[in-house]
Amino acid sequence: MAKRKGITVSRQLMDSQMLHPEATGELTGLLNELIVAGKIISAEVNMAGLADILGQSGKTNIQGEEVQKLDEFANQTIKRRMEQCGYICVMGSEEDDDIIGVLDGYEGKYTVAFDPLDGSSNIDVNVSIGTIFAIHKRKSKGKQGVREDLLQKGRDLIAAGYIIYGSSTMLVYTTGDGVHGFTLDPSVGEFFLSHPDITIPERSKYYSVNEAYEKYWHDNTRNYIEHLKELDYRGERCYSLRYIGSLVADFHRNLIKGGVFLYARDKKSTDKPDGKLRLLYEASPLAMVVEQAGGMAITDDGRRILDIEPTDLHQRVPLILGSREEVELALQYFAD
Repeated sequence: MAKRKGITVSRQLMDSQMLHPEATGELTGLLNELIVAGKIISAEVNMAGLADILGQSGKTNIQGEEVQKLDEFANQTIKRRMEQCGYICVMGSEEDDDIIGVLDGYEGKYTVAFDPLDGSSNIDVNVSIGTIFAIHKRKSKGKQGVREDLLQKGRDLIAAGYIIYGSSTMLVYTTGDGVHGFTLDPSVGEFFLSHPDITIPERSKYYSVNEAYEKYWHDNTRNYIEHLKELDYRGERCYSLRYIGSLVADFHRNLIKGGVFLYARDKKSTDKPDGKLRLLYEASPLAMVVEQAGGMAITDDGRRILDIEPTDLHQRVPLILGSREEVELALQYFAD
């Protein structure tokens, strides 16, 4: 058996806390609670197909999407861990139409917004899925948090990250001082540091986009993708398509290997004129992660994702993020 290397995520969090004498330990505690929720969800994901957890729950979420059983399980698991952890004052979930309060007496100074199970439409076919989270410091002064505590810009995030459930379960997070990845060892139930100081390659040869929508693309999207597909001096294609159809999986691959992910506005989705992906639960946290790793994240009109002022809990945005050179090239096609 290969010797296990690395430190646990709990040790890493404590070491980081010790570097800040003013720290109270509350953020460390909150992240640890999210990690416990991730372990519970991971165990259930690994049982999918054996336990009665696959398929649709019969419910529809605020986005108008069919809720999968595992989606509902993940949502309830995180809410239960958060409501009396003592570190947050309010939370928001992609699956709930309004803010979610905490139990009286357990109010804290942070907020958490989360997508409990991104890529849930792929659950039944065993494609990688994940939990995305974003943490802000509260702005209000009362006991219970309010909507405005969640409606904060991405650049004010205290921490963000995701847990991806794939061939192994990985936690990737940042607190504004680089990006670190931890892999879960199920034999001992601990996340061990496996990817310290993740840096996304500045340039890549991969792009991730749903090309089935090509006939609905606007000209700037089409021209950008055509540029990526041009042949080099040897007559070989410069870029290759890699598209899984699960945001957290596509993002994770590009973060490690390099690449650019696009979900721009199109002519087909008239019910989603501002794009498909949610600012609070998907775009902002992943934008923080990719920028901390040296990449970029913008909209399809050239705005920095982290500078967008949220106006609604379920606000949607077009999203282009990944390796710096590819996103800078996208700016030439998409910026106003």
